[in-house]
Amino acid sequence: MKAIVKEKPGIGFTIKEVPVPEELAANEVLVKVKRASICGTDLHIYEWNNWAQQKIRPPQVAGHEFTGEVIKVGPGVTRVSVGDIVVAETHIPCQKCLQCRTGRMHICKDMEILGVDRDGVFASYVRVPEVVLWKVPEGISPEFASIMEPFGNAVHTALVTDLTGKNVLITGAGPIGVMAAAIAKSAGAAKVIVTELKAFRKQLAKKMGADIVLDPREVNVEKEVKRLTDGNGVDFFMEMSGNLNAFKDGLKCTTNGGEVSLLGVFPGEIDIDINSLVIFKGLTLYGITGRRMFETWQIATELLKNKRVDLTPVVTHVLKMEDWEKGIESMLKGEAGKVVLEIE
Repeated sequence: MKAIVKEKPGIGFTIKEVPVPEELAANEVLVKVKRASICGTDLHIYEWNNWAQQKIRPPQVAGHEFTGEVIKVGPGVTRVSVGDIVVAETHIPCQKCLQCRTGRMHICKDMEILGVDRDGVFASYVRVPEVVLWKVPEGISPEFASIMEPFGNAVHTALVTDLTGKNVLITGAGPIGVMAAAIAKSAGAAKVIVTELKAFRKQLAKKMGADIVLDPREVNVEKEVKRLTDGNGVDFFMEMSGNLNAFKDGLKCTTNGGEVSLLGVFPGEIDIDINSLVIFKGLTLYGITGRRMFETWQIATELLKNKRVDLTPVVTHVLKMEDWEKGIESMLKGEAGKVVLEIE
């Protein structure tokens, strides 16, 4: 089968023939991949940054966001059947630790990640454990299904609290940030403000329902947000950028007693005045990783199936698998939302 592989240390991927993983252990499933989307994590692996050098052990099939059809099931599989259209939670839980045993598999202490700790999904077929599979109902397109994993990140980040009638700030208009804007509007937010530097992403945020998009280079974000909220600041702040200045701006913009949801990953330790920005303001902070299994997936499914959120603007590129380099280039230039690869 064809696969996009991190063949050796250094910049780049290679498309090559690799064996089909046909041998299934108990509770494993073989899925024929139909669509797969490129993630920021894949860019890190492609560029071979410090994180990738520590985590990835080439040769390894890349990718973790996908949808496909079940074509074979191993012994003991009961939740899916041959012919089912599925997506997968990419965080594979051990099912043994305290977190897994108490309904928090998304923060498993010993999890593996598709395309990071084991072969990924940029291939004709992928072998995955049954526990991570989620059936896709009719009415959700393959392109939308292939990005349900990052959409789930946005759902998890946005819906940690009731947004009805609340003013919301999102720092960072990458794909997950703009999906979070659409989710916030669907959930009843009064006003959604987004901050972003890149022109392409500013436009994407507007298409996905942001009421106001601010460029921190052009305005004082704190003053402008306070002006837009009658001097109060926002009730809810979602940090999606992993940028320290954006994080500080967001905390300054959050009203006393407000809530903060953190998904953006910072490059290392950060320095903030936690006393004045968090403690004395009485803020509640939520650290977000992955998606709740499977509460988040159920919400994401219903939002898409019932057309409460339209992801059409986010899927900016649909390419043949062989054209993966075009997708990587567009993402590196900041001129893409989600890039979906047609694997079949």
